[in-house]
Amino acid sequence: MSEASAPPGPVGVFGGTFDPVHYGHLRSALELVEHLELQQLRLMPCAVPPHRDIPGCGANHRAAMVELAVAGEPRLACDNRELERRGTSYTIDSLVELRGELGEQCSLCLVMGCDAVLAITTWHRWQELLDWAHVVVIARPGWQFPAEGVVAQWLQAHRLESPEQLSEKPFGGVLIEELRPLAISSTEIRALLAAGRSVRFLLPQAVLDYIESHGLYQ
Repeated sequence: MSEASAPPGPVGVFGGTFDPVHYGHLRSALELVEHLELQQLRLMPCAVPPHRDIPGCGANHRAAMVELAVAGEPRLACDNRELERRGTSYTIDSLVELRGELGEQCSLCLVMGCDAVLAITTWHRWQELLDWAHVVVIARPGWQFPAEGVVAQWLQAHRLESPEQLSEKPFGGVLIEELRPLAISSTEIRALLAAGRSVRFLLPQAVLDYIESHGLYQ
């Protein structure tokens, strides 16, 4: 996508293993789209995560489930770029690619959880993230910011006060957003499936049908 054709509002990217994708991911994604007035939020499955073991479920299956989950909601999309790159899936590489596609003026927002922010200094080339995008932190109710240290200084130096500021420049800020918590986890879903128990209503039926038809998480 050229700079001239870049969407007029912010574009978000929400990475994760999505092993499998569930309603907790999807509801948070939709609330972010509406709270931040995003043109689109792209769910980006991680092929080879740098901070955890490679999921037992292959990246192609996980991406296919995300595609099914977001079908029919035009504000959400699946971005498969990390499946198409070889080696470890580093977020900075995806942001550089996205910036090249969206152009220099489009506001780009990287969404991450508060736990990820606490470990941000372990990320590959983490100091460069804000050179390419804003960071939007999904905070749990009652979450406390670190009072001192590198992460505290990073948050203080770049903190944005309102979602409207995301559109004022294309990158460089950190916004904290508190969303409705849904106590659903991929770990729990995998455990239930392995035990032969129902996971209905924890994830979209199309995703459950895919899991069953491919014999995943048994």
